[in-house]
Amino acid sequence: MDYEAKILVVDDEDRIRRLLKMYLERENYYIEEAGDGESALQMALEHDYDCILLDLMMPGKSGIEVCKELREKKATPVIMLTAKGEEANRVEGFEVGTDDYIVKPFSPREVVLRVKALLRRSSTTSFLNTDTKTKDMIVYNHLTIDNDAHRVSADGKEVNLTPKEYELLYFLAKSPDKVFDREHLLKEVWHYEFFGDLRTVDTHVKRLREKLNRVSEQAAKMIVTVWGVGYKFEVTSE
Repeated sequence: MDYEAKILVVDDEDRIRRLLKMYLERENYYIEEAGDGESALQMALEHDYDCILLDLMMPGKSGIEVCKELREKKATPVIMLTAKGEEANRVEGFEVGTDDYIVKPFSPREVVLRVKALLRRSSTTSFLNTDTKTKDMIVYNHLTIDNDAHRVSADGKEVNLTPKEYELLYFLAKSPDKVFDREHLLKEVWHYEFFGDLRTVDTHVKRLREKLNRVSEQAAKMIVTVWGVGYKFEVTSE
């Protein structure tokens, strides 16, 4: 059977895993489960998932720790499941590379919609529906962004980005030489105005530069810090 996507559901509560599995399977998603952080990380590293639904608070290894360790090896899209009152943890989640979060108690239908939205943005699935007649491309000397396929290449080599890293790069690259402050980037890229923690932006910029720098130093230099203000995408003539 051909599935739309392969998803890992991680939560220490059986009933939550069963509920999410039931709703997601209705969308023709293949679901695997993990009840703790240690086994979730092992599964996420050994298999290729299109999305991971990851509970934040678990005994043993937390969702934050799982995501942080996963990001050292993979860019698998992650949606964090958090309880109310854990805003500081949610900020920390964004800093370690979470792409979205859902607050418990949640509507299963909302989870399905969030998963669908993340899969559309994700580089692992969006290229399947690409219309090759009208390519949405941003091309610079050292960097190419294929927005239809959500693929980024620097000096001809593909750069493996998380959905949120990709969105940040694409947003900056669409408006070369325009300076954006961190508050604006939080609003436009993360869509969370009430998140006052600007370190989320700084952390993602740092990670984005590091990934670009591995394949092209010139591409990494295009993301410029404007001290006291924010960031811009600078196009050079090199």
